[in-house]
Amino acid sequence: MIETIFRHRSVRSYKSDPVDERLLERILKAGVRASNTGNMQVYSIVVTTDPAIRQELSPCHFGQPMVTGAPVVLTFCVDVRRFSLWCRQRGAEPGYDNFVWFLSGAIDAMLAAQNICLAAESEGVCFLGTTIYNADRIAEVLRLPEGVLPVTTVTLGWPEEMPPLTDRLPLEGVVHRERYEDYTPETIDRIWAE
Repeated sequence: MIETIFRHRSVRSYKSDPVDERLLERILKAGVRASNTGNMQVYSIVVTTDPAIRQELSPCHFGQPMVTGAPVVLTFCVDVRRFSLWCRQRGAEPGYDNFVWFLSGAIDAMLAAQNICLAAESEGVCFLGTTIYNADRIAEVLRLPEGVLPVTTVTLGWPEEMPPLTDRLPLEGVVHRERYEDYTPETIDRIWAE
């Protein structure tokens, strides 16, 4: 698995070949095996394969070609609605309408998304950071009810070509030992020079 992580690439150009439903289901099952808050899985995944709906989603992601080019678009949503409905059906008041629960759901969704990316890495995936910029429009296109908010999107398909590895900051740029050590101008210059 660690070799898969070190070979990670963001695929932005896909072949039109569909993703087999059995393979997609296996990848999704890997996603839901991710760690999550209190084993509540406060997230949902919307799988979009319909070209017309992917076309509707495209402007929400600033027209990035992978939204319409990839055969599968996965939208990961915070979903406090499902757990709230479950609580109410059991006579309990959920109280999941605050920032802590949004953040818990966002973490759960991102962990599931990362598992899916790892499971699908050899097939070709790309995280889209554009989801949060137009979450309201994406919610409209996907008909998300109250309590379900999109937080990230992953495109999935067969790569047209294998892109090069993208740069990452060196460990010194993101890892602190024992306590947080603030960045000096020299440190900033050094970590971006590598």
